[in-house]
Amino acid sequence: MSNQQINITLPDGSVRDYEKGVSGLQIALSISEGLARNVLAAKVNGEVWDSSRPIHQDSKVQLLTWNDPEGKNTFWHSSAHVMAEALESLYPGVKFGIGPPIENGFYYDVDFGDKPLEGAELEKIEAKMMELAKSKSEFIRKDVSKSDAIAYFKEKGDEYKLDLLEGLEDGSITFYEQGNFVDLCRGPHIPNTGFIKAAKLLNIAGAYWRGDE
Repeated sequence: MSNQQINITLPDGSVRDYEKGVSGLQIALSISEGLARNVLAAKVNGEVWDSSRPIHQDSKVQLLTWNDPEGKNTFWHSSAHVMAEALESLYPGVKFGIGPPIENGFYYDVDFGDKPLEGAELEKIEAKMMELAKSKSEFIRKDVSKSDAIAYFKEKGDEYKLDLLEGLEDGSITFYEQGNFVDLCRGPHIPNTGFIKAAKLLNIAGAYWRGDE
């Protein structure tokens, strides 16, 4: 049926027909397997999406790889989530603020409570990150109601995420899950943790939550 087909316009101006609900990764596969292996995310009508997210209407699509700034950003953002999962497994009870990509990498605001984190522990965290990356866990996006999100982080006891949730609109909240880690996050993320082949943690810096001593 024709109404199940959508037009996808690629950056070179070519238009291809696909079934409604096609993902960026499936579009990449239809072009070449080599491209599909390197796709980190997809830019859909100017917005960066997970490459696995279904597209339901005629769209302009750019497939993002490591050569694109948005591809690198997605990769580093996902690396921050893997670091957070490593920290949670090594230091149960840690609390998380925000973990964005930055110009040449990523960071995550973390509260270890009364435990000081020593620089010597960075290698142990890196090793745990690589162990988790090898499991090739998919990044799974879930739409969550504000009340469910609040309940989840209340039970977890993470006041930083509850603080972030206060400023979010119901209906616009998403969780991302990979392996044993769940985070409040807009995304997007790489297809799975297996894309991360190396990690180097360079430093630990003190920070105030929202600049408040």
